[in-house]
Amino acid sequence: MGGDHGPSVTIPAAISFVKREPEAELILVGLEDVIRAELKKHHADAHPRLSVVHASEQVTMDDPLEVALRRKKDSSMRVAIEQVKDGKAQACVSAGNTGALMAVSRYVLKTMTGVDRPAICGIMPNQKNGPTYMLDLGANVDCEPHHLHQFAIMGSVLVSAMEKIERPTIGLLNVGTEDIKGNEVVKATSKLLQADHERGALNFYGNVEGNDIFKGTADIVVCDGFVGNVTLKAVEGVARFFGDTLRTEFKRNLLTMLGALLGGGALKAVKDRFQPSRHNGASLLGLRGLVFKSHGGADAYSFEWAIRRAYDAAENDVLGHISEMIAELMPRNTETPEVPGSTI
Repeated sequence: MGGDHGPSVTIPAAISFVKREPEAELILVGLEDVIRAELKKHHADAHPRLSVVHASEQVTMDDPLEVALRRKKDSSMRVAIEQVKDGKAQACVSAGNTGALMAVSRYVLKTMTGVDRPAICGIMPNQKNGPTYMLDLGANVDCEPHHLHQFAIMGSVLVSAMEKIERPTIGLLNVGTEDIKGNEVVKATSKLLQADHERGALNFYGNVEGNDIFKGTADIVVCDGFVGNVTLKAVEGVARFFGDTLRTEFKRNLLTMLGALLGGGALKAVKDRFQPSRHNGASLLGLRGLVFKSHGGADAYSFEWAIRRAYDAAENDVLGHISEMIAELMPRNTETPEVPGSTI
């Protein structure tokens, strides 16, 4: 029910996905009458691998965390996450309020043993025509070295499973590549990751800078949620600015329109390469269940990519692998707080 478009996007995406993936079964959570009406509209109301679970409430994009957590206990978001907790689903996908999704997920599912804080891991395009995974993108604005260390471990497991890379490279986002650069948190994190690298547990590339995200210097870029969220919003803004400027300039006069026509093939290739739909579906890592966040403004094609990422993560047992690696590299117990921490 979440996102800017709700069932008019999520239902067509679900129908398309089950057609492409014959082993997939999807549980559609929300207002049953609305969902069934949308299914009927697409002639899929009797589809054997699409079931409906009713939820009487919705978390809006403007709802405070207190409302999402305490008052709307029958929201589609919470009921969907409870499907994962109860073992009725292997993953949850939502396009709803990011802060609420993280807070409710953490409250219902709890964090994994050995993980202090969950992190949001998203994907950026790079010039190698592949993905650069980046975390944290906004769940934790203040971090200690062991938090960033855990993010690196979880990101490494995710990329290894999703991209079939045996030893993905990890870059630590910094203001320079030299060891002497950065604040004390980054310097201490670098030492932790270097120790893991030397004993063969992680493949630590070293410090990377902002431009390395798009060069594809490392498979994974680790940072705190403050830096990650600012980077994400800046990149989205630049992408929109570039696209709008390009369209304006090509429509300026007949000559520029002719240039656009002649270069149509190249322009389409550029558009496809930077298409955000291909990178939709951020992982909420560190929880005792798989939760994926779709962009709120996603269309059906883009939302289907988020479903694909959640399905692949479940199929590749990302949760089990993260648990094993955390236990190996961070052999300590942590108490899971009942009330979520700060989220964006």
